[in-house]
Amino acid sequence: MITLGIETSCDETAVALYDSGKGLIGEAVFSQIELHGEYGGVIPELASRDHCQKITHIFHKALGDTQLSSIDQIAYTAGPGLLGTLLIGENFAQGLALALKKPLIPVNHLEGHLMAPFLGGEKLDFPFLTLLVSGGHSLIIDVKAFNDYEILGQSRDDAVGEAFDKVAKLIGLGYPGGPEIEKIAQHGDPNKFQFPQPMLHSDDYDFSFSGLKTSVLYAVQDLENITQDIQADICASFQQAATEVLVKKISKALIDTGREGIVLAGGVAANKLLREKISTLQESLNIRALYPPIAHCTDNAAMIAYLGSLKSDEATFHIKSHARPRWPLGKK
Repeated sequence: MITLGIETSCDETAVALYDSGKGLIGEAVFSQIELHGEYGGVIPELASRDHCQKITHIFHKALGDTQLSSIDQIAYTAGPGLLGTLLIGENFAQGLALALKKPLIPVNHLEGHLMAPFLGGEKLDFPFLTLLVSGGHSLIIDVKAFNDYEILGQSRDDAVGEAFDKVAKLIGLGYPGGPEIEKIAQHGDPNKFQFPQPMLHSDDYDFSFSGLKTSVLYAVQDLENITQDIQADICASFQQAATEVLVKKISKALIDTGREGIVLAGGVAANKLLREKISTLQESLNIRALYPPIAHCTDNAAMIAYLGSLKSDEATFHIKSHARPRWPLGKK
């Protein structure tokens, strides 16, 4: 069975084809990073317009030599995300479904991230924990079974990826901030600035990154001149503090729940320092950790197509809008 996946939740226009027998057979992504870079963040109206302009081209690029008639079902991101951009993907999916007489599967973008590490064929036995970290989310999720999820912890303010973006902007780096900070941090001293690690010792699994971000702001304000060396030290010290909080919280959750596996997902899952720390945790707690391929950490349609292939029983020919900017994981 071939599932077409469509992803337009934010600033990536993505289409992919997943064959339940062969795996991923087609994929194309267009990123709007350059479009939004000068603003330091995503401008929703510009994102929607660009999706309109790019989605047909990206669809044909992903399709390649695959015949339209071979598509069995169409999965698309219905939320959470920017409502305007979600509607572009939904309308495109519905138009294709009507033209090809194929059923639709509206799926949750966050659930797609949960399944992304399985695209390569590796699997974890249920139950396991997922640390989902991106520009919009910082979540610890207990994945009890497929379609059975419980959020154990989440950020009470900024998502960790958002904190990366804001800190990068504070010290004059580009957007998105995560890759920029990671690159420059390689040349810095992670102990140069003693930034706080908020909620590190709280009894729950929640995060808070606004205080860390504010601490960086105060440090920048106290500096007369930010040299490249100082910039590198700030990046290294911030990255050290942020990743340490993530690892300590997921470690506590693993110990408390007794889970023996962890999935690291979302855009921040591409961070090398975080991966190194999770690998160390894997050895110390004798657990198994899975990561998505770097290309599938950020928003992509491959995870949507794969998730759709698992939800064939939810496919419908009934056309109505399911797009919603907020869609809590595990809710219908």
